Parts: sequence; structure tokens; C-alpha cells
Amino acid sequence: MQMTRKTVGTTLGLLAPVVAIATVVLWFRMNSAIGIPEDRTIWIVFSLLAIVMSVASFVIGTRWFGGVAAVVAIFPALLLPATIAISKQQVAEQAIKVGDTIPYFVAVDDQGKRFTSDALAGTPVLIKFFRAHW
Repeated sequence: MQMTRKTVGTTLGLLAPVVAIATVVLWFRMNSAIGIPEDRTIWIVFSLLAIVMSVASFVIGTRWFGGVAAVVAIFPALLLPATIAISKQQVAEQAIKVGDTIPYFVAVDDQGKRFTSDALAGTPVLIKFFRAHW
């Protein structure tokens, strides 16, 4: 069986959202587990791969459903590279490290009640700041 150009383009168009959505889902799962990697290169590569696959599907030629899938893939694929480009993350000179004493602060707990960092004295505490990729 010979594959036509439109078959190849349609296949790329259909695979592009799979790559894009899998990349985004895996990225957010890592973030929720506080597993953000220092080197985000592979994540950007897969995001850009989905975009290249989408564009290639149009250059090669695609059926209508492959084209729709390719267009849909571009939006989640742009999410990670775009947010990295617009928000540079910098580590403060006096950043808190594991095992350090936390500075004084006032916050609200998950039930809406205010508390201070002094109330946490003597207990192990995990403070999670959601920062997505940045």
C-alpha cells in the first residue's frame, strides 16, 4: 500500500495534538507533584515538535480533519514556550533552602483562617508555591 502525500500530512496533523496535549498534561502533572525540572529543554522540544508537525501537515497537504487537528494542536503546543518566554524566573540571592528557618509571615489556610509562621514552629512544613514552568 502506497502512502499518498495527503495521508502523510493527515497523519502528522492527527499526531500533532497528541504530542502537544501529552506534553502539557505531563508537564502539569510534574508541577502538581513539585517535580519541576531545572532543564526544560526537552519540554520545549516536544512543544515545538507539535508545532512543526502541524505546519508540516499543511505544507505536505492534509485532509480536512487532519487540518483541524493540526490547528487545534498549535494552541496547547504554544502554551509552555510562550509562558517561559514572557516570565523569567530568577532565584533570589537569599533564597530559602530545605532545612532553613522560615521567615515571619501571615497567611490564610485552606479553611480561610489567618495564621502566622510562628504557629508552625517545631513542626515540619512544606510550603508549596505554584509556579508552573517559571
